[in-house]
Amino acid sequence: MSTTTFTLSASKRSEMGKGASRRLRRQADLVPAIVYGAGRAPENISIEQRVLRKALENEAFYSHIIELAVDGKNENVVLKALQRHPYKTIIMHADFLRVDANAKIHMHVPLHFKGEEIAPGVKTGGGIMNRFVVEVEITCLPRDLPEFIEVDVSKIEIDDILHLSNLTPPKGVVFTALSHGNDIAVVGVHLPRGAAQQDDIDVAAAEKEAAAKVAAPIATSDKKNKPKTGK
Repeated sequence: MSTTTFTLSASKRSEMGKGASRRLRRQADLVPAIVYGAGRAPENISIEQRVLRKALENEAFYSHIIELAVDGKNENVVLKALQRHPYKTIIMHADFLRVDANAKIHMHVPLHFKGEEIAPGVKTGGGIMNRFVVEVEITCLPRDLPEFIEVDVSKIEIDDILHLSNLTPPKGVVFTALSHGNDIAVVGVHLPRGAAQQDDIDVAAAEKEAAAKVAAPIATSDKKNKPKTGK
């Protein structure tokens, strides 16, 4: 687990509804948000748009314990949902889940792929690395929450595929999909489509040429051995 610390300051808000949220964003440049969980009532809050956008620039923020100060009262939370504007750089709404140190949490964490440049299937085999997923859901206690899961692809050959069961999770971390019997494909190396088609063409041409060479002597032999007929 990283020693990186994320802190956010927030204020309670009493006005609810779309109109109130719209005013927060337009007039005060604030993001309406909610904090819930840990057996306590949900709490509506607001966070500075500028501060939250800055925090979201760091990938680790999405899978990290955040120290949230609501009107000066601190609590640990994780980011669970985020609503962005369809085309503007505006955060529309955020959901934060309170963290209980003794209760396991479900989080999505990013995958970091290591060794692609030396993978035999790419370096010497001419293949392309296909990442089927870029994040995975994990279950763990808050203290064991990793910022990312490392995937070593340095030994992948052409047509190799790494599944979730091939990855080694950090201590205390369980892959949620595996616990449900779903061993998903994570990454693989395959030849480009055009190259694969060309290989098929080359094989077909070679087979055709070989067949022609086999048939040619038979035809010649039949001609030589054909009995002569008189007029």
